[in-house]
Amino acid sequence: MEETLVQEPEARATLKYARISSRKVKIVADLMRGKSVEEALKIVKFAPKASSEILEKLLNSAIANAENNHFMNRANLYVAEIYANQGPTLKRIRPAAKGSAVRIRKRTSHITIVLKESK
Repeated sequence: MEETLVQEPEARATLKYARISSRKVKIVADLMRGKSVEEALKIVKFAPKASSEILEKLLNSAIANAENNHFMNRANLYVAEIYANQGPTLKRIRPAAKGSAVRIRKRTSHITIVLKESK
């Protein structure tokens, strides 16, 4: 008795090396998780955060992938998963008092959005 798992179709979009900290992205990402695509677009449009513009472009890309590559209906799409992982940190140095130096960490993140179709 072998069980075959039928995988639901999903559309995903990934942005790597985004020049924003993953902590800042997660604030808006948590608001979008589980919402319909239209509602998520409204959240991103009106959230006064630095990551909103990046997430809006990425969400539109995921919607286009769902419609064109997986033939999903836009009206039934919802944000199944959204996560932001830490990418490599760019290390820079700035002069400080008494001839010393202070390290500046410019953080990057990898952001992924997964859309699925509701039944």
